[in-house]
Amino acid sequence: MMNDLLDGDLERLFTGTAWAEGPVWVRSSETVRWSDIPNNRILEFDPKTGQTREYATAVEFTNGRTLDRDGSVVQCSHGRRRVERDRDGQITSLVDSFDGKRLNSPNDVVVDRSGTIWFTDPPYGILPGTTEGHEGEQEYGGCYVFRFDPAEVALTPVITDMVHPNGLAFSPDESVLYVADTAGRGYGVPLRIAAYDVRDRACHNGRTFVEFDDGDAADGFRVDVAGRIWTSAGRSVRVFSPAAELLGAVELPETVANVCFGGPDGRDLYITATTSLYRIRTMTTDAAQATG
Repeated sequence: MMNDLLDGDLERLFTGTAWAEGPVWVRSSETVRWSDIPNNRILEFDPKTGQTREYATAVEFTNGRTLDRDGSVVQCSHGRRRVERDRDGQITSLVDSFDGKRLNSPNDVVVDRSGTIWFTDPPYGILPGTTEGHEGEQEYGGCYVFRFDPAEVALTPVITDMVHPNGLAFSPDESVLYVADTAGRGYGVPLRIAAYDVRDRACHNGRTFVEFDDGDAADGFRVDVAGRIWTSAGRSVRVFSPAAELLGAVELPETVANVCFGGPDGRDLYITATTSLYRIRTMTTDAAQATG
């Protein structure tokens, strides 16, 4: 089945990160932007030249990012404990607190068709000994998935029953929100991707979409135009049908953190994996990009 989804071989485009995360295809510059979280920097790869540059340094441990409807980048900051906007290098805060208490360390983010921002808030950037932020306390007493409406400046928890919510993505019609829980059995839960029905801007009927073996956590992922989930899973990218059938995998030599679709036609899958950025050509594209 994977032969029907892939149209090329895996390429390593860059190496030299401590933990590569949060890739996004920036349409305005036709580049891939991603984080090297422990080294506190953002990198950018230009497919036209094959070169990678430091886009920004001392960035307060940014992680996941996505494009807003206007093409600006919305990103998660572990160090500032907030979701923020990068518009041509100008950084502004979008939201940093819930009910008067600081967020934990926002991790990954998506924007729906209405421009509403949905993000996960696990504790990885504030844990003791962290190299991905600053040690701190969980102030509101949980790890939630939030919905932030910029027009109303309103923050609403939409999922409160996950332990460490991480990567997230919508189905093509935005009727289902998929969310990874990367806490694991040390917290009494399986590594999994959960699915929630979305109605009236709220999440209902939470259930396990797929479980993973220990060590193969689904961290970040994307959903393509056919509703297939392309997810990190240990040293691989696994592809699942909307019915949770495993369609195949792309094997890598190191642990995968996240993926994004990009390229001029959206069919290049970019993969951040520990020390490196990879690319493989596919026969599909990202659902969010296709509707953007």
